[in-house]
Amino acid sequence: MYVDAHSVQMVEVLSVKLHCTVASRFAHTVMTSTALNKANSSQEIFFEVDLPKTAFITNFSMEIEGQIYVGVVNEKEQAKKQYEKAVSSGRTAGLVKASGRKMEKFSVSVNIAAKSNVTFILTYEELLQRKFGKYEILTRINPKQLVQNFQIVADIYEPQGIAFVDAHATFLTNELLPLVEKTVTDNKAHISFSPTLDQQRKCPECDGSLINGDFIIKYDVKRASSLGDIQIVNGYFVHFFAPPDLPRIRKNVVFVIDRSGSMAGPKMIQTRVAMESILSDVHPDDYFGIILFDRSIEPWKQSLTKATEENVDEAIKFVRQIYPRGTTNINDSVMKAIHMLQDDRRNKKLPERSVDMIILLTDGMPNEGGCTEISKYISIGGNMTLFCLGFGDDVDYSFLDVMAKQNNGVARRIYEASDATLQLQGFYDEVASPLLSAVDLRYPDNAVDSLTPHHFSQLFNGSEIVVAGRLSENDMDNFLVEVFANGVGEGQVIQCQLWLEWISKTTLLWVYILNLGARLSEFFVLFPLTSKSGPAEEKSNATAKALEMSLKYSFVTPLTSMVVTKPETEEGPSGPLIADKLTEGRTAGEAGRRTQLSLDGDPHFMIELPEREDALCFNINESPGTIFNLVKDPSIGLLVNGQTIGDKMVAPDGKVNTYFGRLGVVHHSLGVRLEVTTEYINLFQDGQKVKLLWSDQASLKGPSVKVTLRDSVKFVILLHKVWKMHPYHQDYLGFYTLDSHLLSPSVHGLLGQFYHGIEFEVGDLRPGEVPEKPDATMYVKGHQLNVTRGWQRDFRKDLKRGKNVPCWFIHSNGTGLIDGSAEDYIVSGLFKTV
Repeated sequence: MYVDAHSVQMVEVLSVKLHCTVASRFAHTVMTSTALNKANSSQEIFFEVDLPKTAFITNFSMEIEGQIYVGVVNEKEQAKKQYEKAVSSGRTAGLVKASGRKMEKFSVSVNIAAKSNVTFILTYEELLQRKFGKYEILTRINPKQLVQNFQIVADIYEPQGIAFVDAHATFLTNELLPLVEKTVTDNKAHISFSPTLDQQRKCPECDGSLINGDFIIKYDVKRASSLGDIQIVNGYFVHFFAPPDLPRIRKNVVFVIDRSGSMAGPKMIQTRVAMESILSDVHPDDYFGIILFDRSIEPWKQSLTKATEENVDEAIKFVRQIYPRGTTNINDSVMKAIHMLQDDRRNKKLPERSVDMIILLTDGMPNEGGCTEISKYISIGGNMTLFCLGFGDDVDYSFLDVMAKQNNGVARRIYEASDATLQLQGFYDEVASPLLSAVDLRYPDNAVDSLTPHHFSQLFNGSEIVVAGRLSENDMDNFLVEVFANGVGEGQVIQCQLWLEWISKTTLLWVYILNLGARLSEFFVLFPLTSKSGPAEEKSNATAKALEMSLKYSFVTPLTSMVVTKPETEEGPSGPLIADKLTEGRTAGEAGRRTQLSLDGDPHFMIELPEREDALCFNINESPGTIFNLVKDPSIGLLVNGQTIGDKMVAPDGKVNTYFGRLGVVHHSLGVRLEVTTEYINLFQDGQKVKLLWSDQASLKGPSVKVTLRDSVKFVILLHKVWKMHPYHQDYLGFYTLDSHLLSPSVHGLLGQFYHGIEFEVGDLRPGEVPEKPDATMYVKGHQLNVTRGWQRDFRKDLKRGKNVPCWFIHSNGTGLIDGSAEDYIVSGLFKTV
């Protein structure tokens, strides 16, 4: 729990209680905190909780003076309308934002009367994932003051039996260590930690608290059956598959490493150190290859090499000589890795029973003076797997994520930090020991339905495969389960009658608490459904199913939002608050970051979506002199129009570029009109006119102007100066928006229609007409569009060079993306609406 620093002396946190209940790897956590406003006047009290990124919020409530305010999970579009209505008055804020690598931060504040209490209750649920042979329950605690009643409790129930349980915390001292109490029986465990007020102190006379950090519980279950364990509750089954004592399969891995100029500095140093460690750990029976790339491709050897001690030493010497240079060419480097594996397979240089994988490491950043090529590569086919590691915050993570998922792999962000080497090593350790490949779990068609995905490319040592579904009959005692997979021996087929593990009456309390079975099964289903890609109809059906389940079981997923109505204050009613679920790529910044819209250069229009770490761009090809409506918000009386200009003359290649050379801004409520051209700025108000010249350095301190309209959106207009003697090009304007959340839900226009975001999905990556610009299929507004990956420049921070922003380019004047056609936005004058 957190209270504002200015009022901390007058707010007392009376209690912090965290209770985590785990049944069959499904964790249900309730955080409860009570605070007292000791002041003689009302004040704002803040409540913040860090929760795992893999968790879903399922409930939030506040109790104030006997009145309970409960959050309601709504379909995202419905919640968004409530949100937009409130933000137009500037009264709300997003609730969920990123907090480090593993956590999200839930934050809410409420105004509490003098001498009154408030109790916050947050509930979230999480499917624990097995890594390195254990499950982890991570709780981040920082009450920021001594708490009279502080308690962490965890109860674990695993029908298979519990193999071990460990509990520790980053803030534990020798004095606090004995306070972690642990009781373990065959299939149950109880962990508690309840320090007194004095035990929390940093020193006997201090008011500072020791409690600040992570409380971590790790455990694993007993595994007797080669086919795993099936558990049943209320007509649903969950199958946990992690057979013990399987021998590892040999692997063939090609490391594809970015050495472009943007990798200079700590990134390159850490990559070299990590590769030395990884190569030293490659199993002697495995085969490996190394490909370095900038704009050119440099393989260590033309074929994969067995990881003998001599070969590994030679490879380590090679990676020690990696130095950054040039620009990025992901496409050719990945294709080279594919061809190496295919050729070696064809020439029987690799073990027949082995798995093939490619590990790509790139920061995906453009370099000064060069153009970054993005992979046009679609599907590697066969049994190859592609893992994409994106280094840093500026990497085009969404693209790497799509590319990895289409090729049976995953994408992972490597954070720029002192432990980046350990992050790289840690990822390799996860995939270093495959046990099975092409794993297919089969169940009787007449016994089960509503199955979650049950085909997997690999099973790695220390991990677990989970399949859930619904039983057709409730009185079954057993059924046949078959597992087909490739292992060390001849194609492995495991066939067995599994007795169903029915939850006994002695554990009905657990079933009641979690509604285990239905919730657990549906939780498993939500993961693949909310990130489904593929044909439009399949995607639509998956989305509809995920939304139905999210609403039924009150999960805050990427398809839903939780709306919390705050109590009225002396100043009047407060707007609702919204909690959204972060998606995988959203690791930096807040989920509440606004859509950023701009027009600049050619292509003209760009829609930046920070919450998706992605962008869309499109062009409007019309004759120079055409005036377009860019933003129109009748609710607040705002109008922005722009007029295009062309080149001085047609270039030899016949291409005609158009730009925006004149902008008109009207705010009817304020009686203000603003005309901005490449030469001057005219301001009209109350019959008066003020004219400023861009060349007047006393009035304009640089080639940009910020337009701030009271209680409304802010704009930044940039002037791009072109050499006067240039035979074709001329000066033009750039237009960027700030604080777009202050616009009303009725805002429209070529740019305005996107101010409150847009939902879309991209899939089916394929080669485009230009090698460095792949095509894909976009599903948006009920349309299926062919789009092309490219780059657009954002000049806000660097007017001279700009920053390259990767975006999906929508062809044909934005048809299918914009409402109607481009002609619908043409107006007759710079300050006209028609």
